[in-house]
Amino acid sequence: MPTTSFTIPLWLDLTAVAIGAIQGAMFAGRFTDRRFDLLGIAFIGITVGLGGGLLRDIMLDGVPAALQSNWYLPVSAGAALLGMLLQSLFNRLGPLIITLDAVTIGLFGALGTSKALAQGLPEIPALFVGVITAVGGSALRDMMLNVPIAVMHVGSFYAVAAGVGSGLLVVLFVLQVPITIAGISCVVVTTVIRVLAARYGWSLPQQRAIGSWPRWRRNENIVAFRRRNRGA
Repeated sequence: MPTTSFTIPLWLDLTAVAIGAIQGAMFAGRFTDRRFDLLGIAFIGITVGLGGGLLRDIMLDGVPAALQSNWYLPVSAGAALLGMLLQSLFNRLGPLIITLDAVTIGLFGALGTSKALAQGLPEIPALFVGVITAVGGSALRDMMLNVPIAVMHVGSFYAVAAGVGSGLLVVLFVLQVPITIAGISCVVVTTVIRVLAARYGWSLPQQRAIGSWPRWRRNENIVAFRRRNRGA
Protein backbone atom coordinates (compact mmCIF):
# COMPACT_ATOMS: atom_id res chain seq x y z
CA MET A 1 0.00 0.00 0.00
CA PRO A 2 1.14 3.57 -0.57
CA THR A 3 2.48 5.23 2.55
CA THR A 4 3.12 8.77 1.37
CA SER A 5 0.65 11.54 2.13
CA PHE A 6 -1.19 13.65 -0.41
CA THR A 7 0.72 16.92 -0.83
CA ILE A 8 -0.20 20.20 -2.46
CA PRO A 9 2.02 23.17 -3.39
CA LEU A 10 2.59 25.73 -0.64
CA TRP A 11 0.83 28.45 -2.63
CA LEU A 12 -2.31 26.33 -2.96
CA ASP A 13 -2.26 25.43 0.73
CA LEU A 14 -1.94 29.13 1.61
CA THR A 15 -4.80 29.93 -0.78
CA ALA A 16 -7.01 27.43 1.03
CA VAL A 17 -6.03 28.96 4.37
CA ALA A 18 -6.79 32.46 3.05
CA ILE A 19 -10.23 31.44 1.79
CA GLY A 20 -11.04 29.95 5.17
CA ALA A 21 -9.88 33.12 6.90
CA ILE A 22 -11.98 35.31 4.60
CA GLN A 23 -15.02 33.14 5.33
CA GLY A 24 -14.37 33.50 9.05
CA ALA A 25 -14.16 37.28 8.83
CA MET A 26 -17.32 37.48 6.73
CA PHE A 27 -19.15 35.31 9.26
CA ALA A 28 -17.97 37.43 12.18
CA GLY A 29 -19.02 40.57 10.30
CA ARG A 30 -22.66 39.57 10.72
CA PHE A 31 -22.41 40.17 14.46
CA THR A 32 -22.27 43.96 14.38
CA ASP A 33 -23.22 44.14 18.05
CA ARG A 34 -19.99 42.34 19.06
CA ARG A 35 -17.82 45.31 17.93
CA PHE A 36 -14.78 43.30 16.89
CA ASP A 37 -11.55 45.24 16.47
CA LEU A 38 -8.81 44.44 13.96
CA LEU A 39 -7.04 42.09 16.35
CA GLY A 40 -10.25 40.18 17.01
CA ILE A 41 -10.92 39.72 13.31
CA ALA A 42 -7.33 38.58 12.79
CA PHE A 43 -7.71 35.96 15.53
CA ILE A 44 -10.93 34.68 13.99
CA GLY A 45 -9.25 34.43 10.59
CA ILE A 46 -6.31 32.52 12.04
CA THR A 47 -8.68 30.18 13.86
CA VAL A 48 -10.79 29.37 10.80
CA GLY A 49 -7.91 29.17 8.35
CA LEU A 50 -5.58 27.12 10.54
CA GLY A 51 -7.85 25.50 13.13
CA GLY A 52 -8.48 22.26 11.27
CA GLY A 53 -4.79 21.71 10.57
CA LEU A 54 -3.86 22.50 14.18
CA LEU A 55 -6.37 19.94 15.45
CA ARG A 56 -5.10 17.38 12.94
CA ASP A 57 -1.48 17.74 13.98
CA ILE A 58 -2.37 17.70 17.68
CA MET A 59 -4.27 14.42 17.19
CA LEU A 60 -1.34 13.00 15.23
CA ASP A 61 1.10 14.13 17.95
CA GLY A 62 3.14 16.34 15.67
CA VAL A 63 4.26 19.94 15.47
CA PRO A 64 1.52 21.87 13.62
CA ALA A 65 2.47 22.58 10.03
CA ALA A 66 1.31 26.17 10.46
CA LEU A 67 4.07 26.70 13.03
CA GLN A 68 6.81 25.38 10.75
CA SER A 69 6.58 28.21 8.24
CA ASN A 70 6.56 31.99 8.39
CA TRP A 71 3.72 32.20 5.87
CA TYR A 72 0.63 30.69 7.47
CA LEU A 73 -0.05 33.10 10.33
CA PRO A 74 0.38 36.38 8.40
CA VAL A 75 -1.54 35.05 5.38
CA SER A 76 -4.53 33.96 7.49
CA ALA A 77 -4.54 37.20 9.51
CA GLY A 78 -4.17 39.38 6.40
CA ALA A 79 -6.90 37.49 4.54
CA ALA A 80 -9.25 37.93 7.50
CA LEU A 81 -8.67 41.69 7.54
CA LEU A 82 -9.21 41.78 3.79
CA GLY A 83 -12.45 39.86 4.23
CA MET A 84 -13.62 42.41 6.79
CA LEU A 85 -12.72 45.44 4.66
CA LEU A 86 -14.21 44.02 1.44
CA GLN A 87 -17.15 42.19 2.94
CA SER A 88 -19.73 43.81 0.67
CA LEU A 89 -17.71 42.79 -2.40
CA PHE A 90 -17.28 39.20 -1.21
CA ASN A 91 -21.00 38.99 -0.43
CA ARG A 92 -21.74 39.77 -4.08
CA LEU A 93 -19.40 36.95 -5.06
CA GLY A 94 -21.41 34.46 -3.01
CA PRO A 95 -21.46 31.51 -5.47
CA LEU A 96 -17.74 31.85 -6.15
CA ILE A 97 -16.91 32.00 -2.45
CA ILE A 98 -19.06 28.93 -1.77
CA THR A 99 -17.28 27.02 -4.53
CA LEU A 100 -13.83 28.03 -3.33
CA ASP A 101 -14.83 27.16 0.23
CA ALA A 102 -15.98 23.73 -0.95
CA VAL A 103 -12.62 23.16 -2.64
CA THR A 104 -10.92 24.20 0.60
CA ILE A 105 -12.91 21.66 2.60
CA GLY A 106 -11.88 18.97 0.12
CA LEU A 107 -8.22 19.95 0.29
CA PHE A 108 -8.16 19.95 4.09
CA GLY A 109 -10.01 16.63 4.20
CA ALA A 110 -7.59 15.03 1.75
CA LEU A 111 -4.56 16.36 3.61
CA GLY A 112 -5.83 15.23 7.00
CA THR A 113 -6.89 11.76 5.90
CA SER A 114 -3.77 11.00 3.88
CA LYS A 115 -1.46 12.31 6.61
CA ALA A 116 -3.18 10.08 9.16
CA LEU A 117 -2.87 7.07 6.82
CA ALA A 118 0.79 7.86 6.18
CA GLN A 119 1.44 7.76 9.94
CA GLY A 120 -0.06 4.30 10.18
CA LEU A 121 -3.52 5.02 11.58
CA PRO A 122 -6.27 2.52 10.69
CA GLU A 123 -8.75 3.53 8.01
CA ILE A 124 -11.67 4.60 10.23
CA PRO A 125 -9.60 6.81 12.58
CA ALA A 126 -7.88 8.30 9.52
CA LEU A 127 -11.30 9.17 8.09
CA PHE A 128 -12.21 10.84 11.38
CA VAL A 129 -9.00 12.89 11.32
CA GLY A 130 -9.79 14.00 7.77
CA VAL A 131 -13.27 15.23 8.69
CA ILE A 132 -11.96 17.07 11.76
CA THR A 133 -9.31 18.72 9.61
CA ALA A 134 -11.96 19.85 7.13
CA VAL A 135 -14.51 21.26 9.59
CA GLY A 136 -12.41 21.94 12.70
CA GLY A 137 -11.78 25.59 11.85
CA SER A 138 -15.46 26.46 11.56
CA ALA A 139 -16.26 24.58 14.77
CA LEU A 140 -13.59 26.51 16.68
CA ARG A 141 -14.91 29.75 15.13
CA ASP A 142 -18.40 29.10 16.44
CA MET A 143 -17.03 28.29 19.89
CA MET A 144 -15.09 31.57 19.92
CA LEU A 145 -18.19 33.51 18.88
CA ASN A 146 -20.39 31.63 21.38
CA VAL A 147 -22.89 30.53 18.73
CA PRO A 148 -24.27 27.05 17.93
CA ILE A 149 -21.70 24.94 16.08
CA ALA A 150 -22.85 25.05 12.46
CA VAL A 151 -21.71 21.58 11.42
CA MET A 152 -24.01 20.04 14.05
CA HIS A 153 -27.19 21.71 12.80
CA VAL A 154 -29.60 21.27 9.93
CA GLY A 155 -28.59 23.03 6.73
CA SER A 156 -24.85 22.40 6.97
CA PHE A 157 -23.44 19.72 4.71
CA TYR A 158 -19.80 20.45 5.49
CA ALA A 159 -19.14 17.34 7.55
CA VAL A 160 -21.14 15.08 5.22
CA ALA A 161 -19.28 16.32 2.15
CA ALA A 162 -15.94 15.98 3.92
CA GLY A 163 -16.86 12.53 5.20
CA VAL A 164 -17.84 11.21 1.77
CA GLY A 165 -14.74 12.66 0.12
CA SER A 166 -12.40 11.40 2.82
CA GLY A 167 -14.15 8.03 2.78
CA LEU A 168 -13.52 7.77 -0.95
CA LEU A 169 -9.84 8.52 -0.35
CA VAL A 170 -9.67 5.73 2.23
CA VAL A 171 -11.34 3.25 -0.14
CA LEU A 172 -8.95 4.15 -2.95
CA PHE A 173 -6.04 3.84 -0.54
CA VAL A 174 -7.13 0.32 0.41
CA LEU A 175 -7.37 -0.50 -3.30
CA GLN A 176 -3.77 0.73 -3.66
CA VAL A 177 -4.66 3.61 -5.96
CA PRO A 178 -1.82 6.21 -6.08
CA ILE A 179 -2.31 8.71 -3.27
CA THR A 180 -2.27 11.70 -5.63
CA ILE A 181 -5.23 10.32 -7.61
CA ALA A 182 -7.01 9.42 -4.37
CA GLY A 183 -6.45 12.91 -2.99
CA ILE A 184 -7.69 14.66 -6.12
CA SER A 185 -10.76 12.41 -6.16
CA CYS A 186 -11.45 13.38 -2.56
CA VAL A 187 -11.27 17.08 -3.39
CA VAL A 188 -13.53 16.75 -6.44
CA VAL A 189 -16.21 14.67 -4.70
CA THR A 190 -16.23 16.89 -1.61
CA THR A 191 -16.53 20.01 -3.74
CA VAL A 192 -19.38 18.64 -5.86
CA ILE A 193 -21.39 17.46 -2.85
CA ARG A 194 -20.94 20.72 -0.95
CA VAL A 195 -21.83 22.91 -3.96
CA LEU A 196 -24.91 20.84 -4.80
CA ALA A 197 -26.00 20.90 -1.15
CA ALA A 198 -25.72 24.70 -1.10
CA ARG A 199 -27.53 24.97 -4.44
CA TYR A 200 -30.45 22.68 -3.62
CA GLY A 201 -30.63 23.07 0.15
CA TRP A 202 -29.76 19.49 1.05
CA SER A 203 -29.68 18.62 4.74
CA LEU A 204 -29.90 15.60 7.00
CA PRO A 205 -33.20 14.84 8.83
CA GLN A 206 -33.82 16.89 11.93
CA GLN A 207 -33.41 15.28 15.32
CA ARG A 208 -36.99 15.95 16.33
CA ALA A 209 -38.27 14.17 13.22
CA ILE A 210 -36.44 11.03 14.33
CA GLY A 211 -37.40 11.48 17.95
CA SER A 212 -41.08 11.84 17.09
CA TRP A 213 -41.19 8.39 15.46
CA PRO A 214 -42.24 6.47 18.62
CA ARG A 215 -45.04 8.99 19.27
CA TRP A 216 -46.18 8.70 15.65
CA ARG A 217 -46.14 4.93 16.02
CA ARG A 218 -48.25 5.07 19.20
CA ASN A 219 -50.76 7.38 17.52
CA GLU A 220 -51.04 5.02 14.57
CA ASN A 221 -51.73 2.10 16.92
CA ILE A 222 -54.43 4.08 18.71
CA VAL A 223 -56.14 4.93 15.43
CA ALA A 224 -56.02 1.29 14.33
CA PHE A 225 -57.45 0.16 17.69
CA ARG A 226 -60.36 2.61 17.42
CA ARG A 227 -61.12 1.48 13.89
CA ARG A 228 -61.25 -2.14 14.99
CA ASN A 229 -63.59 -1.25 17.83
CA ARG A 230 -65.92 0.63 15.49
CA GLY A 231 -65.92 -2.32 13.14
CA ALA A 232 -66.82 -4.68 15.99
